Parts: sequence; C-alpha cells; structure tokens
Amino acid sequence: MLRNHIKITIRAFWNNKLFSGLNVVGLGIGMAAVWLMVLYVVDELSYDRFHTNADRIVRVVQHAQWPDGNLNLAATSAPFAAALKSDYPDVEKTVRFHPEGGGLITFNDKKMDVPNILFTDPTVFDVFTFPFLYGDPGTSLSKPQSIVLSKSVAESLFGDAGKAVGKVVEFSNHFPNTVTGVVEDVPANSHLQFRALRSLPDNYTSGWQNAELYTYLLLTKGSHYKTLEAKLPDFFQKYLKKEMGANVDYRLELQPLTSIHLHSHLDYENSPNGNARTVSIFGAVAALILLIAGINYVNLFTARSLKRTREVGLRKAIGSYRQQLIGQFLTESMLMTFLAGLVSAGLALMALPYFNQMADKSLSLGSLTNTLLIVILFSLALGLLSGLYPALRMSGFRPVAALRGQIGNQSGSLMFKQSLVVFQFVATVALIACSGIVYRQMQFVMHSDLGFNKEQVATFHISSEDSRQRIDALKEALLRSPLIERASAASNPIGNNNIGGTGMFFEQNGAFAANAQMVQKFLVDPDYIKTLEIKLLSGRNFSESLKSDLSNAVLVNETLAKQLGPNPVGKRVKYVIDQESHTAEARIIGVVKDFHTYSLQHKIEPLVLQMPTASDKDNLYVRIRPGKVTEALAYIQSTYRSFDPANALDFHFLDENFSKQYQAEQKQGEVLLTFTILAVLIACLGLFGLAAFAAEQRTKEIGVRKVLGASVVSIVTLLSKDFLKLVLIAIVMATPIAWYAMNQWLQEFAYKTDLSWWIFALAGLLAIVIALVTVSAQSVKAALVNPVKSLRSE
Repeated sequence: MLRNHIKITIRAFWNNKLFSGLNVVGLGIGMAAVWLMVLYVVDELSYDRFHTNADRIVRVVQHAQWPDGNLNLAATSAPFAAALKSDYPDVEKTVRFHPEGGGLITFNDKKMDVPNILFTDPTVFDVFTFPFLYGDPGTSLSKPQSIVLSKSVAESLFGDAGKAVGKVVEFSNHFPNTVTGVVEDVPANSHLQFRALRSLPDNYTSGWQNAELYTYLLLTKGSHYKTLEAKLPDFFQKYLKKEMGANVDYRLELQPLTSIHLHSHLDYENSPNGNARTVSIFGAVAALILLIAGINYVNLFTARSLKRTREVGLRKAIGSYRQQLIGQFLTESMLMTFLAGLVSAGLALMALPYFNQMADKSLSLGSLTNTLLIVILFSLALGLLSGLYPALRMSGFRPVAALRGQIGNQSGSLMFKQSLVVFQFVATVALIACSGIVYRQMQFVMHSDLGFNKEQVATFHISSEDSRQRIDALKEALLRSPLIERASAASNPIGNNNIGGTGMFFEQNGAFAANAQMVQKFLVDPDYIKTLEIKLLSGRNFSESLKSDLSNAVLVNETLAKQLGPNPVGKRVKYVIDQESHTAEARIIGVVKDFHTYSLQHKIEPLVLQMPTASDKDNLYVRIRPGKVTEALAYIQSTYRSFDPANALDFHFLDENFSKQYQAEQKQGEVLLTFTILAVLIACLGLFGLAAFAAEQRTKEIGVRKVLGASVVSIVTLLSKDFLKLVLIAIVMATPIAWYAMNQWLQEFAYKTDLSWWIFALAGLLAIVIALVTVSAQSVKAALVNPVKSLRSE
C-alpha cells in the first residue's frame, strides 16, 4: 500500500509541478529559517552551563535608589566577598575578578599584548570549572605574582603549552609573574571571558563604595539563592549604611550564573551580554515564518484539491476507504515536507556562514547523520500537522457529488483560506514595520548629538608607568605635528560603558548632605574639554598652573548641577579617599554641558570630573586632522615609541566605541530584516500560487468576458481585488501589533526615536505593492490568453 501511495504521490507532483515546486521551496525556506534560529536559541541558552557547580554559583550585584539618582552595578567592592563569607553560612566559597590585569607580556625576546586578563582569588578553580591542562588548580594562584595562561596564549609564548609551567613572564615595568598553570581556552558560551588569570595581591581590599571588581559566591548544597537574598538587607545595615546614608533604597541581588548572559543588563558588566527578549523575538519570528510556509502548504493543497474531486470520487466508488484516502494524502504531505527538509538543509548550510556573521556566532549544523535524522523527524512531524486538514477535508467528499465535480458549499472553506492569507500578511506587514523602526532607531543613536565631537578622536591605553609620568612631554611632542589638533589624558576611554560610580557628599544649604549621592567619577586633564569640544556652561576649566586644582577642584555636568540647585559653582564636595573612610574636600569650579559617557541605552547620570594624578593618566585622547588618519596614526605610533619602546599601541576611535554598544541591536535589525525578506518571499510564493489557481479556475469566465469586450485592465482588476481586500484587512490588524512590539523594544533605550505613523503607513503601502505585483503577474498572464483557447478548456 505504501509503495502505491508513493507512486501516486510522485505522479501527482509531476502533474502539478508549479504547485509542488512552490510548496517545496516555501516550506524549505521556512524550515531553514527555523533551523538557524533553533541553533541560535540553543547556543544562547547554553551559556555558563558547562560548569559543574553552575546551579550553585551566583553573582553579587547592587542596586540603589536616591531621590535624585540611582545605580545598578554589576560590580562590587573588594570587602564584599569576605564579609558575605563570614556572615552567611549559605556561602561555601567566594571568588572575585578584577578586570585590570591585562598588558604587554614579555618572555625572552617574545612580546605579546594580552588585554583580556583578570586578577582573581585562589578559589577560582574551586568555584568554576575551567578545564586544567597543566599545573595544579588547587594551588596555582595561591602565591603572589602567579599567572595561569589559556592554551592559545601559552602556545603563542612558548610554542608548546606543556612547557609553560614554571616559566617567568614579565609585564610592563619588569613586573614578573610565574606561570603556574595552563587551562583550555574559555568557551564562547561563557559570560566570563579571559585569556589569562593573575593572582590578586594578598589581602587585597578597598573602600566599600569603590565598585571595581566582580564577586561570585558558591552556595552550599541545598541552599537556594532566594533564601540567602532575603537575608541581605542586614548586610546594608551593618556595612554600607554608614557611608551611603539612611536616605537610600539599597538592595543586593544574587544573579544565578546561568541567567547572567540573557538577563543581566547592568552598568559595568564584565562582558557584553545577550538579551532574553532578543532570543524570544527571534524564536517567534522563525516560528512565524514556518507558520507562513505551513499556511502556504495548506492553502495550495486545498486549492489543488478542487482539481482532484473526480479522482477522490472514483477512488471511493471502486471501494477505497476514507482511511486509505487520508493515508494517500498524508503520504503526499510528508513526502513533500521531506523534500522541503532536504532543500532546507541545503539552504541552511549555504546560509550558515552569513548567519554566523550577522549573529556573531560560530554555529554548525552537526554531523551528516544527525542532520538527516533531524530532517526526517521534523519533516514527518510538519507533514503530519500541515497535511492533516487537507487530508481530512478531501477524503470527506461524497463519491457521487465528487464524480460530478460538485463538492457543495465552499463558503466555509473559502473563509478559512482567506483567514490564512490574512494571517500571512499580518505577520508580513508587522515584520516590515518592525524592521523599519529598528533601522530608524539605529540611525537615531548613530547620529545623535552626544554632547561632544566624537569624530576623528583616537584613544589608546598607556601601559608604561614611566610614560604616564612624562605625559605632558608626550602631548607636546604629538602637538608639534600639523596632523594632530588636540591631545588630552584621562583615566578611561568613554563609550565602553565602564566608567563606574562612587558616592560623594555635596554641600546643601551651607552643610554637607547626610547621605552620599552616587555619581560617575571621571578623571580628566585640563585639555579634555577642548579636545572633545565639550561646552563649559559656567565657571572655569581646570588649570595646570593652579596646583590646588589637582585635589581641591571638580567640574560637574549639567544633570548634577540641576540637582544641586541654582549656581552650584563654589559649593563643596566631600568624598572618601581610602579604605579607612578618610575623606577629602573639593569645590565645584565649573559646570559642563551634559555629554554621554555611556551609550544611548543609558540616561546621562550625574558626573563629577576631577584632575588625575600622573598614575591615573593611562589613556590618551588625540584629535586628528580630518582626512589624515593613516598618516596621523603612524606619526603617533612613532612618537610614542620614543617614550615607550617596549609597548605597542592599540588604537580605538570614540565613534567606534559607541557604535560597539549597539552591536546587539544592529544584529537584531540585520536578522529581523533578513527574516522579513524571507517572510515576504514565502507569502508571495503562496499568493502567486493562489492567484495562478484562481486564474485557472476562472479560465472560461475570462474567455467569455474577453469575447464580450472586457479589457486586460478590467480582468486584472477582477482577479486582483479579492486578494487586495485581504491585504488591507491584514494592514489594519498588523499596525497595532507592530506598534506595541516596537514600543516595548524601544524601552531599552533611554533616548529613542518616535513611533511615527508614516512608518506603519509605508509598511502597509509596501505590502500592497508586493501583493499587487505578485497577483498581477498571474492576472495579466490569464488576461492575455486567447479567448478561443480559454473557451475550449476542458
């Protein structure tokens, strides 16, 4: 029986090549899209799950709310770990990571710049499972000035990673580190990324409000992080209330390790994270595309069934049971989806490199055996689901009526088919509108005024302490060239979302406020404002000639100035300077116009600018003359080499720093646009097939109308108007859906574009044009057929 079903199916495919081809291609595209998105979603959900104790590891983060501001920090201060371990028996072990361990590594005559190195505690390998290749994980970081290298770094330095243990490498300023271990390179699906780990100095600590590192806890077996989290308000009362004041709503949060990548979007994250909403959106879009392809199948299959009514009637008349007919049609359905599965595998394989580039992944389809197994299982399931309705409907025809070509009232079937077409175009119009809004928001953030001139400004890190002490001479040497317009030193490059925050006390009504206010603290020299072309609103800038400015003067931004009241220039500021809570005072000497230190996902926060000491001048900003980038970078490189021959420079441009913060959204936009194009293509394939079938069913009517004088335009209009009505209904339904979805998406940005009505109108117009072109292609063809030939059909 099955053999007979397959033979009939092949014959049916051959006799209906257009419909079969449209179905196979449409389903193949839909299945390929789902395949790629499943790979993406599975990879996103796999982050940090390879650790043996993943279900017991949490990260400590902090939230605080003041009347005039707030903080949401992934970082904590150094004393947190010891205090949590001491006070709460739920904590078995702690480990901290400090991100400032990178630099130039030297071994004999080999030099290697390794920026992504973390300082950490000796307990790191008790908490996390990073596979050890050489060395003892229990003692590898127990001694000061020890370093554990990743396999790739060890091979680059020593040729053979097995020879690394025991060797001594040097960082800048001849700071030796003994290699005590080698680990496998950190997997891509880890939110903690490093190329080497260095031991934190013995008893390393700092002030309670100096949030500079990341704290992780390994909970005891049987403990739940929510139970411990409920106890943490006492931690604030005991350790932080004295410094932060009572007028603050403070909360410690414990983040499960496996949730960090998709659910944590705090300031000062230790690596760019994914987004659970993005995963949900991509999964939903892929499911929509598959659903659109499935609707095509159902529509085309049921439409083609009208040509097979006599076949069904004949089969029933000679004794076929309904179950046999259902089996025949399900065989056709599953064979077609199997062919579509093979097409999808080929399409997915071809598209995977481009998809990996868009999604910044390294995904693969897996082995050939697994791939074929997935194709077979998925095809069987999809074939059964999408073929069940047509099979049940067609097998239910009454034999006498079917032999006469009379299949009764089709209004219900027509309504169902029209509903499916409407659904297809609701999804299509919504995707078009969403793609347009994502593109518009990306244009908005890329071209918004950031409060400074980001163009032509290069930054680079200064590794050498000696070079930092001679920073003024370096700036002077650079400015001798006409290629360089300005130069300035600062503690950080902006645009990387990692300035961090600290608590300060500001004078109010002649006395210091009782509670500290969290502000961003940024160290800049007097040339910074001129180099970045930031506007000074009141007061004065820092001055090198006034030595008191180094410790007794601060600038504040416009946001902070508004909170401090009218004319804050001259008011005092008090801040903690060491871990013993000693304080220092300064005065506000000027107010600068608000400028963005973080990307536009973040609101401009209160900002305090202070002058750096020589050791803090570890980043140089250089404004390059327009059109002279290549020559200027070569000049900077050669000039810097005369100050620091050992270290090479790694240049970054400010506009690129900010652009990198929108990479996730840009990739979302690219993937969404790609899937929108696929949805439009699949919907058009279905519409094309339905239009072809409609034209075929009305062949005699078209011939009669042409004989009676109907024009080509009138016939095209006749065949197109019913489809266009469905598209118009879809536009009305899709608009509020797209508006709601994009309004939610834009909430991730503190600064965003408007949801203008014309975007939705344009999406609807584009859908009408696409549908009209698709339907008209068949309508015009039918209208141009010789009426004599049309009247002779059948």
